Order: sequence, then structure tokens, then C-alpha cells
Amino acid sequence: MSPTLHLPGLVDVHTHLRVPGGEHKEDFASGTAAALAGGFTQILAMPNTSPPLATLDVLLATRAVASQTVRCDVGLYAGASPQHTDELPALANHAAALKIYLNDTFGPLRAEDLPTLHACFRLWPRSKMIALHAEGQSVAVGIGLAAAYRRPVHFCHISRRDEIELIAAAKAAGLPVTCEVTPHHLFLTDRDAARLGPLGDMRPRLATQDDQDALWAHLASTVDCIATDHAPHTLAEKASANPPPGIAGLETSLPLMLTAMQQGRLSLDRLVELMASNPRRIFGLPSQPDTFIEIDPQARTTIANERLLTRCGWTPFAGMVVQGLVRRVILRGRLVYDVDRPEALAPPGAGRLI
Repeated sequence: MSPTLHLPGLVDVHTHLRVPGGEHKEDFASGTAAALAGGFTQILAMPNTSPPLATLDVLLATRAVASQTVRCDVGLYAGASPQHTDELPALANHAAALKIYLNDTFGPLRAEDLPTLHACFRLWPRSKMIALHAEGQSVAVGIGLAAAYRRPVHFCHISRRDEIELIAAAKAAGLPVTCEVTPHHLFLTDRDAARLGPLGDMRPRLATQDDQDALWAHLASTVDCIATDHAPHTLAEKASANPPPGIAGLETSLPLMLTAMQQGRLSLDRLVELMASNPRRIFGLPSQPDTFIEIDPQARTTIANERLLTRCGWTPFAGMVVQGLVRRVILRGRLVYDVDRPEALAPPGAGRLI
């Protein structure tokens, strides 16, 4: 039997659990089952739902549903809406962080006008993170806001050379900025997008080999977190005339990064920093005592759609051979996932709200 490796429970600060309004793609029970299967014991869910988590009544109603159905620990982002900036102080009492969409998003959460941005940075508590969907020149806008308000800003799913180099320069200048990259941007390029069609369509779009090389070059220094950007859609939606962007990622991210570790692209200590300790520290998330995951680092498996627990049931990495398997997950001393015992999966409601 291969030696077992114990890692802390992983933290994903970028998931889309589709509640409310998209439960046919994913819900709290199915999404947190996928999280546990991927080694994640603590996740943060994005607010671009339908309706979005931009008003207190929607956020509280969604928290009520989550409290009864999550299998691991979950926090919800509040969404910055130009129409509801007056609700930001109240939202902050029930949200883990604020998400501002400076670039494309579905729904009413795009916020690019200066009055909205000023309101967000003025009204959101300094003790809680502001995360930005920022691409291209919008990264410069986010850095400028961090400098002007002298408060931390986190950049989601950075994917281009010029973006990661600009963030590196901001860090070198002492500005309080952090960033994440996704495994799909580390392992797929625009060539894969052409091969995969709608199944390879996401935001930010897959980039060039040069962009990907830059992400790997900065993984040891500039990058703070690996985040999944788990964004499931059904195969029927992906096959439609207007396919939505996004892919599932909770169950494939750790195997992909363990494969990179076996290839010598990062160390085990760095993997733990990127997928556990850094995201928890940056977002001020609570500790989880007696929580760990058991990994078989030598196991070689083929990613297969039929083994996924996410409701959407597919991944663009299907058929890829990876090294490293999550065998068991322990959350606060309780077995909540066992690859060999499906009945051991934590029931809905076993997780906690952040």
C-alpha cells in the first residue's frame, strides 16, 4: 500500500454554488460534496446568483438554505451592485467578503462606475476582504484603489502575463494586494479552448502558452492562492446556441496540483501555502481543529466524468491521467468523505456557515 500523506483541509475562496436560481447546475449539498471529494473543507461561494447576493433579504434567505444543506464549511460573498450600495454595511455582518465585478459577468453585478467603486471602498469594513474580478486594464484600476484607500484587495483568477507582472510590481512597491490563479489556467491554453469548444469556454478566457508560462514563473512568489473558480453548467447548456462560460473545478484542482508537484513544478510546502494556509489567512477565515485530508500521493488515476459528485457531471480534464488521490477527509474529528465508502459522505447540514 502506498504511504499516506496528511494535509490540512483545503480552502477554496472562489466557488459558484448556484444558489439561488441555478440549482439545476449545482446546489449547496452537491457542491459541498464535490468540495469534500476534492479535499476542500472550507469554501467561499460567489454572489452572481439569480437573484444576486446584493441585498440583505436575498443574502439572509440564502444563508438559511445553506445552514441546512452544506456538508463542509461555507461562507458567502456579498455582491457589489450599483443599485444597492446603501446595503453594504448590513451585508457585511453576514458575508465573508465583498466581490466587485469590474469586467464581464452575468446579471446586474457589473460595477465599473467611480461612484459605486468609491462607495464600496468607503462603506465595506476594512476587516473584511474586497475581491475583484479584474482583467487587463481593470487590474490597474484595482491596484489604484488599493493604493488610494490603503486597504487590501484580492484579485481573482489572474490569467495573463501583463496582469501577473503588474501585480508583482505592485507588491514590490509595498501595496496590499494579493492574487489567485486557477488550475485550468495553469494546465489549459487557447489551443485547448479550440479543441474543447464550449467545454473550454470560461472567464477569463484561456490564454496563450506565454501567459501560462508567466503564471508558473510567478507561482513561487507573486501568486498567493490556488482557487478553483468552480463554475458548473449542464452539458445541455454548454451545447446550446448561447453556451455560458465556466467549468467545474472542485474535484480536479488538487489532483492537478499534486501532479505538478510530482513533476517538480512546486513543493509540498508551497502547495499547502497556496491551497490552505494563505487563503485562510488572507480572508481571515476561522481555523478548523482536528481537520485534515489523507492523500495517496502515488496513486495514478484517470479523471472520469462518471466519478464526479458535482451535479453538472463533467470536466474538461476528463481522460487526463493524474497522480495523487484524496482517500479520506476528516472535519473536526469526524469522517466526512471516504473514497472507498460512499455512505461515509457527510450529510447535508453537517457543515458550518462562516
